[in-house]
Amino acid sequence: MGLNCGIIGLPNVGKSTIFNALTAAGAEAANYPFCTIEPNTGIVAVPDERIERLAKAANSIKVVPAAMEFVDIAGLVKGASEGAGLGNQFLGHIRAVDALVHVVRCFEDGNIVHVDGTVSPVRDVEVIETELLLSDLSSVEKRIDRVARAAKSGDKELKAELAALEAARDSLNKGIPVRAIKDSEHDFRALDLLTAKPILYVGNVAEDDVAMQPTEDAPGHLGELVRYANTHGSEVVVISGRVESEISALDPSERGEFLESIGLQESGLARLARAGYKLLNLITFFTVGPKETHAWTCATGDNAVDAAGKIHTDFAKGFIRAEVISYQDYVQYGGEQGAKEKGVLRVEGKQYLMQDGDIVHFRFNV
Repeated sequence: MGLNCGIIGLPNVGKSTIFNALTAAGAEAANYPFCTIEPNTGIVAVPDERIERLAKAANSIKVVPAAMEFVDIAGLVKGASEGAGLGNQFLGHIRAVDALVHVVRCFEDGNIVHVDGTVSPVRDVEVIETELLLSDLSSVEKRIDRVARAAKSGDKELKAELAALEAARDSLNKGIPVRAIKDSEHDFRALDLLTAKPILYVGNVAEDDVAMQPTEDAPGHLGELVRYANTHGSEVVVISGRVESEISALDPSERGEFLESIGLQESGLARLARAGYKLLNLITFFTVGPKETHAWTCATGDNAVDAAGKIHTDFAKGFIRAEVISYQDYVQYGGEQGAKEKGVLRVEGKQYLMQDGDIVHFRFNV
């Protein structure tokens, strides 16, 4: 799976509406808190115009885009870290995802009840952030007691874990999420903390505001959210749940014209996919042939063996070499044969660092 994102937010901010539009999974969406109790999961194709061009160049019979998983998690309320509402379920489901997509209501509508009575993006974000901080702090303090006793044995790994836990506790006590700790010598990844997960914000706007740019001087609630996100080193994606619902209901051939009519070049899904890839430092590589053009996802910094393992473990175990063509060269020279004739097909070894858009043929022997 390329990306696993948990969609979080207060009740009635539009999480399930956006989830339904993105995944067409049919999660119930209603105007009352806790409509979503068990997390709904949907797999969607990652929009990438390159895959169709590659498939055309190779006359591929089948096209398989990269996949993204979204998990629609129950709405959170104040006190969730102490079990209020569906807090314990909510927090447990968050632990299972790679990144957080925090949907924040940025529209006024008297017909849709807000759990706190008024729309205030910064307040809403801080409610959830506080609950995640408190949950992490409780978890860290319990683990410090346990690990401290075990670390007295002198075990280097336990001492390193204890130091990381203590650094996390100090940060959390100051109200600073673990993801915001910079230039630390500690490895926080193994601690499995909620506030360590990367996060991006979705400003759910009214239909008339769907073409707004996420800038600090954007009017109204969206500008408030962007200013907060920028201060905390996060990105905002503008989406209108209602508009995305309309787009998802259209025939694919009609979507381009509809988007143009409302001042957009691409859907919210495309913008969210790109932001999600950036958030987790992901890139796409391709395998291309007459039978199939397939997009695969790996992390920035992965080498050729890492990427081969994304396709099949045997590819990694028996890796011999990778034959690589850049996307630009593949398209420019009309496919693999043309690239070979121009001398731009490269033979790379195990330590080759994958680049976004690489077309790769792995040679292996098991």
